[in-house]
Amino acid sequence: MINKKSIVRLFVIIYFINALIEVVAESIPCKPIIYVSKPLIPFLLMVLFFYNSTKKDLMFFLVMSFSLITNLLFIPNSQESLFYGVISFTIHRIFLLILIFKIVKTKDFVPFILATIPLGFIFFYLFAASDVPENSYYLIVFHNFMAAILGGIAISNYVMSDTKQNSLLLISVLLFLGLQLVIYIEKYYLVDSHSILLRPLAMTLNILAFYTFYEFVISSEKLDND
Repeated sequence: MINKKSIVRLFVIIYFINALIEVVAESIPCKPIIYVSKPLIPFLLMVLFFYNSTKKDLMFFLVMSFSLITNLLFIPNSQESLFYGVISFTIHRIFLLILIFKIVKTKDFVPFILATIPLGFIFFYLFAASDVPENSYYLIVFHNFMAAILGGIAISNYVMSDTKQNSLLLISVLLFLGLQLVIYIEKYYLVDSHSILLRPLAMTLNILAFYTFYEFVISSEKLDND
């Protein structure tokens, strides 16, 4: 009989094989393959989490479900799909922050504030320097605010306590912020001179960020169970 570890290992292999297919499909590009491989990324992480998690927190499934929806909406190059993609992305980030605050107990808010403020300046500078559509204006502002908070909590917790859990969170968040930067450049800076390198780069960051976040959640559960 196949044990749980073997099933988890098998799905990890499937996850990264699908990830490689997705990155190659983005490079070509090949839309039919992208429409299959891209939503499979969060779906496979949900399957992995279902088999490997002891708590099976509903919030994790909500985070990944909205990631799946966002991935689908970011495939077409249209302002309408981008608008709805930003809405889904924002809801996804809200659930992501809620899950992180559930796991990470912040006791000292001074390091958190000191880490959040510089990130806020960076993202709002990018926002001010880009041509954001009016229908996405307030959503992008709110999204930048959440990105600064996300970075602030990861950096401050790592600085205060260099544990495996906080290291995984920091790596994941840095990848998420790198992904947001690439999306900004692709959607708002190089909209007329689209770079063929940006989509594969964005998906590589997306793949690594979400897998590292999955490892962070699993690592946190194991720490609570010890």
